[in-house]
Amino acid sequence: QVQLVESGGGLVQAGGSLRLSCAASGSISSINNMGWYRQAPGKQRELVSTITSGGLTNYADSTKGRFTISRDNAKNTVYLQMSSLKPEDTAVYFCVADVKETRGYLYYRRWGQGTQVTVSS
Repeated sequence: QVQLVESGGGLVQAGGSLRLSCAASGSISSINNMGWYRQAPGKQRELVSTITSGGLTNYADSTKGRFTISRDNAKNTVYLQMSSLKPEDTAVYFCVADVKETRGYLYYRRWGQGTQVTVSS
């Protein structure tokens, strides 16, 4: 079993910053891509950012220049530093990781349970 546990969400004023963390644990052989998605009320889940095991990053246009994704491969952890937050960033943020388990041969996408980020105006 593999678990992804997010932390770091909360309430912040517009213009403020938050740092999300997501640690993967369990019977992990290796992790390929990691990243973050978000879902606002009444909207579809959308990509925020991803990072490969080699450190290549990808960002949604709405977050470029404000959010920074990073990871610590030794800790199986991905981070999302969010700055210049806007009310429209309010959403539940979900961590994802493409994981190969110790008894497996393929990578499967695992999801965290989500953490709420609320940005007040």
